[in-house]
Amino acid sequence: MDTETATTTATALDPDALLDLLGWLDRAGYDFVPPAPATHANRLAGAELPPASDTREILGWSRSFDPRRADPALVDRLAAAGALQNADDGQRSRFRVARVRGRLFLHSAYPTSAANSVFLGPDSYRYVDLIDRQLPHCPAAGRYVDIGTGSGVAAIVTALARPAAEVFATDLNPAALDLAHINARHAGVDVTFIEGRGLAGTPDGLDVVMSNPPFMIDPEARLYRDGGGMHGLQVAFDMAQEAMARLARGGRLVLFTGSPIIAGADPFRAALADAVAAAGQRLDYRELDPDVYGEELLTPAYAGVDRIALVGAIVVRS
Repeated sequence: MDTETATTTATALDPDALLDLLGWLDRAGYDFVPPAPATHANRLAGAELPPASDTREILGWSRSFDPRRADPALVDRLAAAGALQNADDGQRSRFRVARVRGRLFLHSAYPTSAANSVFLGPDSYRYVDLIDRQLPHCPAAGRYVDIGTGSGVAAIVTALARPAAEVFATDLNPAALDLAHINARHAGVDVTFIEGRGLAGTPDGLDVVMSNPPFMIDPEARLYRDGGGMHGLQVAFDMAQEAMARLARGGRLVLFTGSPIIAGADPFRAALADAVAAAGQRLDYRELDPDVYGEELLTPAYAGVDRIALVGAIVVRS
């Protein structure tokens, strides 16, 4: 199976060449929706696969390929961008490209095992859908922040939908901000990217704070995945408390996360409800998908957990 042998650091990358790659793919009608990692692994293990030299196989499924058999225009652009790495049976792209809401986004190649991986997957689409349902209740020219922006999907989709707004996006991972900035340039939107934790470096009086924080128990402590204590929800809980203190009157927090259900109860919902009540704010909390990431329940870290649900939490400052 293909393995990732390089990380998405910016040292050898050419942002302008990557931007050119996105433009070329867009003109060619490239399209790909990245599946969950387990689905990706199952597909690569299949006996009958298309030629590895196809563009979707290279930039969607992260397969290694013989550069002599691939589209020369693609190979030249990947090489110019510094986006190729050696593999046992040829070369492979350091990145994948996905299409979300009609826009192309660079993100890390599969598998996302490196500590600084930039992940884009099914939850990115769910997160954008949650934001989209909230936008009619949000100001057209407000201040928006996406915490832990990753590849920049939520910030960029928001900037497209709210062109008069000030949109900020933060992340601890410099590699994520590098790709997010290129993705924003390709989308033609103005987003202010800030390296840091939570809301550090953003202005006060925020109208909308959005986040899809890491919510898993991850022994490898990958930035995009490790949610810390509270069965992986400590990062989400701390971020929610920080956001509630920074919201303008009438502002809202849009939080998309997973939550472990234990003995039929949702401890994250209970903890968040107490924090929201103490702050005198209002909470709308609902399950968006009752059962995801079932493979995680086979690990010792999730002993005693019934299921993992995807939830949307909307907090409004009265």
